[in-house]
Amino acid sequence: MSANDPFARHPEVASFTVTSTTISDGAAWSPEQYSDIFGVPGGKDISPQLSWHGAPDGTKSYVVTVYDPDAPTGSGFWHWAVVDIPATVTELPEGAGDDTGSGLPAGAFQLRNDAGAAHFIGAAPPAGHGPHRYFVVVHALDVESIGVQADATPAVLGFTMFGHTLGRAVLIATGETPA
Repeated sequence: MSANDPFARHPEVASFTVTSTTISDGAAWSPEQYSDIFGVPGGKDISPQLSWHGAPDGTKSYVVTVYDPDAPTGSGFWHWAVVDIPATVTELPEGAGDDTGSGLPAGAFQLRNDAGAAHFIGAAPPAGHGPHRYFVVVHALDVESIGVQADATPAVLGFTMFGHTLGRAVLIATGETPA
């Protein structure tokens, strides 16, 4: 595992809390949160349940992202990005990140991940590469819509959010594929 912190060069923002019935902070993903698309045995690409509270005053929307900074790509790997979640919503059910987005609140939508699919894609660290960290993050924003198009990349989303992030709730899951 690298020491790469994806927020190390970002401004300090308020912290709030994200929890999950699917995953505990620091724990390994369950098989359902591994990737079927990349052929991980037992993988089902099911997005985790998430609940959050304590966002800063002035929050007008949320973005949820799942990112693996340990992927051997030189740029990490974006597994999921959900934009324009209304400030009144503080939970996503397990499986909300399916290919239809059926579990997402009205107005929210998913961006293409690094596999090119606009839905959650589970963990798929290369066999024998060692443990990977998956940053599951709820970003509290000061705008109702971040203004990215559905064909934007998560990197463009991150750049666009840079000056609009009021707070961040982080849960780190782990995953490893034995050699």
